[in-house]
Amino acid sequence: MGEQSHVNSLFLNEDAAKRLSAEGRVQRLRQAVQKRAARAKKRMHSITADKKPRCRTEGQTTGSHCPISILIPCWSTGIILAFSLRPYQLTYRQIKYFSFPGELLMRMLQMLVLPLIVSSLITGMASLDGRASGKMGMRAVVYYMVTTIIAVFIGILMVIIIHPGKGSKDKLHREGRIEQVQTTDAFMDLVRNMFPPNLVEACFKQIPVPENFTGILENITHALGTVSEVLTFEEVIPIPGSANGVNALGLVVFSMCFGLVIGSMKQKGRALREFFNCLNEAIMRLVAIIIWYAPVGIMFLIAGKILEMDDLAVMGGQLGMYTLTVIVGLLIHALCILPLLYFIVTHRNPWVFIAGLLQALITALGTSSSSATLPITFRCLEENNGVDRRITRFVLPVGATINMDGTALYEALAAIFIAQVNNYELDFGQIITISITATAASIGAAGIPQAGLVTMVIVLTSVGLPTEDITLIIAVDWFLDRLRTTTNVLGDSLGAGIVEHLSRHELDAQDCELGNSVIEEKEQSTLQDHRITESSRLEGTLKIIQSNR
Repeated sequence: MGEQSHVNSLFLNEDAAKRLSAEGRVQRLRQAVQKRAARAKKRMHSITADKKPRCRTEGQTTGSHCPISILIPCWSTGIILAFSLRPYQLTYRQIKYFSFPGELLMRMLQMLVLPLIVSSLITGMASLDGRASGKMGMRAVVYYMVTTIIAVFIGILMVIIIHPGKGSKDKLHREGRIEQVQTTDAFMDLVRNMFPPNLVEACFKQIPVPENFTGILENITHALGTVSEVLTFEEVIPIPGSANGVNALGLVVFSMCFGLVIGSMKQKGRALREFFNCLNEAIMRLVAIIIWYAPVGIMFLIAGKILEMDDLAVMGGQLGMYTLTVIVGLLIHALCILPLLYFIVTHRNPWVFIAGLLQALITALGTSSSSATLPITFRCLEENNGVDRRITRFVLPVGATINMDGTALYEALAAIFIAQVNNYELDFGQIITISITATAASIGAAGIPQAGLVTMVIVLTSVGLPTEDITLIIAVDWFLDRLRTTTNVLGDSLGAGIVEHLSRHELDAQDCELGNSVIEEKEQSTLQDHRITESSRLEGTLKIIQSNR
C-alpha cells in the first residue's frame, strides 16, 4: 500500500513537472521568437543599408563629409591657378603634364564603373521579387520620361524667348569637323548596343554610329520610248563597327535580366547573390579610399581644361547669349523643377536631400562624366541621405545610362539656336520633331564627356539642319557639358529618392516576408530542439519509475 501511494505521488509530481515544463517551454519559445524577430529586423536593416552618416566623437566631422570641406576650396584653387598660369601660354605637352593628377582621378573612377554597374544592378534586382522590381522599374521610367520631356520644353522655351541666334553666323568661329549621320542608323545602333553579341567585348567596346561609305551600284538602263538612258546610282552604305568604350546600355540590360533570374532561383541562387553583394561592398570600400584623392584630382582637372582653351573671351562675346541661355535653362530645371517634383511627391525638404549630394555634384562638375561620378553618387545617397540600397542599386545605374535631362535640354536648345543662326524658320511640327528626337537621342547619349555633341547630329538631321554647324558651338561645349552632367546627376539622385518614397510599401512588405522566413526557420529549429529535450526527459522519467518498481 505504501509502495502504491509512493508511485501515485511520483506520477502526480511528474504531471506537475510536465505542466511546469510545458509552460516554461512556451515561455522560452516566445522569448526565442521575439529575440529572433529583433535579430531579423537588425539583419534587414543591414541588408537594406539605411545607413546614416557615421558620427564620431564630439568635435570631429563625419567621414563622409570630410572631403566636402576640402573639395570646394580645391575646386576654387584650380580655377585661380589656371587663370594665373594662362599668361605663360603653356604648350599642349606642358598642360598635359600639369593636368596629369586629374587624369589619374578620371582613370580611377572609370576603373570602378564597370564592376559597380554590374554588381549593383545584379544585387539590386536579385533582392527584389518580380512584382516589386516591375513596379519600381515602371515608376523610374515614368520619372525619367516626365523630367526629360520637361527639360526639352524648358530648352525650347528659353531659346525662343531669349533668341540668342540673332546675327550672322559668319561672325562665329568653327572648330573641328562633324561626321554625317543618318537618324535611322543611329537609333538602330542604340538597339544593337542593348543586346551585345559578346558580353566580354561589351566591357570595353560599343557599337558607334556607323561610318558611311559610298558604293557605286551597277549601271541601270532606263528606256524612254526609243531612247535608252544609262543611269548610275550612288548609295551611302553604312558599315557597322565598334569603338573603344564600355557598352553601358548592354551591360545594364544584361545585369537587370541576370539579377531577376538569380532572384527567382531563391535558395539555389544564394551563392551568386552573396558573391555579387560582396563584390559591390568591396567596390564601395575602394570608392571610400578614392574619395580622399578626389579634391586634388578635380582641382587639376578644372585647371587643365581652362588652360586648354584658346580664347575664353568667346564665352562672353560671340557665344555669350547662347551660353547664358543654356545656363538659365539648366538652372531652372535643376533648381526649380526637380526639387519641386521631389517635394510634391515626398513632402520632404529637397534642399536637405541635395545638401547630402554636394560631393557628387562637385565631382560631376569636375569630371564632366555621370558614369565616372556614379561611385560617389552611390556613397552620397546611401550614407548621407539614407536611401535604401535596393533602390540605389537599381535606379542609379539605369539613370546614369538613359536619364539625361541636361543633355536633352541642351540638344533641343542648340538645334533651334543653329536654326536661328541660319535664319531658318521652324514651324510647330518641326519643333515637335526636335522635342521627340532630343528626348530619344538623350537616351543614347553615353555618360562620357561631350557625348551630347554626337547625339545632337541626330536632332539636326531630323529637321534638315546643317550638321556641320555644330562646330559653331564646340568652343563653349567643354563648360556647358559640366553643367549638363551636374544636372543629370542631380536628376538621377532625386529620382532615386522619389522612387524609394513611392515604393516604400513594396519594400516594407518584402522586409516582413524575409523577416518572417528567418523567424519561421528559427521556430522550426527551436521546436525540434524542444522535442529532443522532451523525449530525453521522458526516457529519464520512465527509467526512474522502472527502477523504483
